Amino acid sequence: MAHGSDSSDSSCVKSPSPASSRQGSSDNIKKVMRREKNRIAAQKSRMRQTQKADSLHLESENLEKENTALRKEVKRLTEEAKYLSSVLTTHEPLCSGLAPQTTHDLLYSPHHHGSTAFHHSIAVSHYQH
Repeated sequence: MAHGSDSSDSSCVKSPSPASSRQGSSDNIKKVMRREKNRIAAQKSRMRQTQKADSLHLESENLEKENTALRKEVKRLTEEAKYLSSVLTTHEPLCSGLAPQTTHDLLYSPHHHGSTAFHHSIAVSHYQH
Protein backbone atom coordinates (compact mmCIF):
# COMPACT_ATOMS: atom_id res chain seq x y z
CA MET A 1 0.00 0.00 0.00
CA ALA A 2 1.22 3.50 -0.71
CA HIS A 3 2.27 5.94 1.96
CA GLY A 4 1.62 9.65 1.79
CA SER A 5 -1.08 11.64 0.07
CA ASP A 6 0.19 11.46 -3.48
CA SER A 7 -1.74 8.66 -5.21
CA SER A 8 -0.62 9.38 -8.79
CA ASP A 9 2.62 7.42 -8.33
CA SER A 10 2.12 3.72 -9.01
CA SER A 11 5.02 2.38 -6.92
CA CYS A 12 4.13 0.44 -3.74
CA VAL A 13 6.63 2.11 -1.44
CA LYS A 14 7.07 5.83 -1.52
CA SER A 15 9.33 8.07 0.42
CA PRO A 16 7.32 10.47 2.51
CA SER A 17 6.86 13.92 1.09
CA PRO A 18 8.31 16.78 3.14
CA ALA A 19 4.83 17.86 4.24
CA SER A 20 3.83 14.42 5.48
CA SER A 21 7.22 14.01 7.18
CA ARG A 22 6.66 17.22 9.13
CA GLN A 23 3.17 16.03 10.06
CA GLY A 24 4.55 12.68 11.24
CA SER A 25 7.26 14.27 13.38
CA SER A 26 4.71 16.68 14.83
CA ASP A 27 2.45 13.72 15.70
CA ASN A 28 5.40 11.92 17.28
CA ILE A 29 6.27 14.98 19.37
CA LYS A 30 2.65 15.25 20.52
CA LYS A 31 2.60 11.54 21.31
CA VAL A 32 5.82 11.75 23.34
CA MET A 33 4.57 14.85 25.18
CA ARG A 34 1.21 13.17 25.89
CA ARG A 35 2.99 10.05 27.22
CA GLU A 36 5.28 12.16 29.42
CA LYS A 37 2.33 14.15 30.75
CA ASN A 38 0.45 10.91 31.45
CA ARG A 39 3.53 9.38 33.14
CA ILE A 40 3.83 12.42 35.45
CA ALA A 41 0.09 12.36 36.22
CA ALA A 42 0.24 8.64 37.06
CA GLN A 43 3.28 9.22 39.28
CA LYS A 44 1.47 12.02 41.15
CA SER A 45 -1.61 9.83 41.51
CA ARG A 46 0.43 6.97 42.98
CA MET A 47 2.14 9.40 45.36
CA ARG A 48 -1.23 10.82 46.54
CA GLN A 49 -2.55 7.28 46.98
CA THR A 50 0.49 6.35 49.09
CA GLN A 51 0.14 9.50 51.20
CA LYS A 52 -3.55 8.79 51.76
CA ALA A 53 -2.79 5.19 52.81
CA ASP A 54 -0.10 6.44 55.22
CA SER A 55 -2.49 9.02 56.65
CA LEU A 56 -5.23 6.42 57.13
CA HIS A 57 -2.74 4.09 58.81
CA LEU A 58 -1.69 6.81 61.30
CA GLU A 59 -5.33 7.72 61.97
CA SER A 60 -6.12 4.05 62.57
CA GLU A 61 -3.25 3.71 65.05
CA ASN A 62 -4.35 6.86 66.90
CA LEU A 63 -7.96 5.67 67.07
CA GLU A 64 -6.83 2.29 68.40
CA LYS A 65 -4.81 4.03 71.14
CA GLU A 66 -7.76 6.26 72.02
CA ASN A 67 -10.09 3.25 72.06
CA THR A 68 -7.71 1.38 74.40
CA ALA A 69 -7.52 4.40 76.72
CA LEU A 70 -11.32 4.79 76.75
CA ARG A 71 -11.84 1.08 77.48
CA LYS A 72 -9.37 1.37 80.36
CA GLU A 73 -11.28 4.40 81.71
CA VAL A 74 -14.61 2.57 81.38
CA LYS A 75 -13.15 -0.36 83.33
CA ARG A 76 -11.82 1.97 86.05
CA LEU A 77 -15.13 3.83 86.33
CA THR A 78 -17.08 0.55 86.44
CA GLU A 79 -14.88 -0.67 89.28
CA GLU A 80 -15.31 2.67 91.08
CA ALA A 81 -19.10 2.48 90.65
CA LYS A 82 -19.11 -1.07 92.09
CA TYR A 83 -16.99 0.06 95.03
CA LEU A 84 -19.20 3.09 95.74
CA SER A 85 -22.32 0.94 95.43
CA SER A 86 -20.91 -1.50 97.99
CA VAL A 87 -20.02 1.38 100.33
CA LEU A 88 -23.56 2.72 99.98
CA THR A 89 -25.06 -0.74 100.54
CA THR A 90 -22.95 -1.14 103.67
CA HIS A 91 -23.82 2.33 104.90
CA GLU A 92 -27.59 2.32 104.20
CA PRO A 93 -28.55 0.16 107.22
CA LEU A 94 -26.80 2.63 109.51
CA CYS A 95 -28.82 5.56 108.16
CA SER A 96 -32.19 3.95 107.49
CA GLY A 97 -33.69 5.03 110.84
CA LEU A 98 -32.35 8.56 110.61
CA ALA A 99 -33.20 9.67 107.06
CA PRO A 100 -36.74 10.39 105.83
CA GLN A 101 -38.11 7.87 103.32
CA THR A 102 -38.86 10.32 100.48
CA THR A 103 -37.67 13.64 99.21
CA HIS A 104 -41.10 15.06 100.04
CA ASP A 105 -40.67 14.01 103.68
CA LEU A 106 -37.20 15.52 103.70
CA LEU A 107 -38.27 18.90 102.30
CA TYR A 108 -41.56 19.22 104.23
CA SER A 109 -40.81 17.44 107.47
CA PRO A 110 -42.56 19.13 110.46
CA HIS A 111 -39.53 18.36 112.66
CA HIS A 112 -37.22 20.59 110.65
CA HIS A 113 -39.56 23.51 109.80
CA GLY A 114 -38.41 24.28 106.27
CA SER A 115 -34.94 22.78 106.53
CA THR A 116 -33.29 21.64 103.32
CA ALA A 117 -31.62 18.38 102.52
CA PHE A 118 -28.31 20.09 103.19
CA HIS A 119 -29.35 21.05 106.73
CA HIS A 120 -30.69 17.58 107.31
CA SER A 121 -27.41 15.98 106.28
CA ILE A 122 -25.58 18.24 108.72
CA ALA A 123 -27.98 17.36 111.54
CA VAL A 124 -27.59 13.62 110.85
CA SER A 125 -23.82 13.67 110.47
CA HIS A 126 -23.18 13.57 114.23
CA TYR A 127 -24.82 10.10 114.38
CA GLN A 128 -22.34 8.72 111.84
CA HIS A 129 -19.03 7.26 112.89
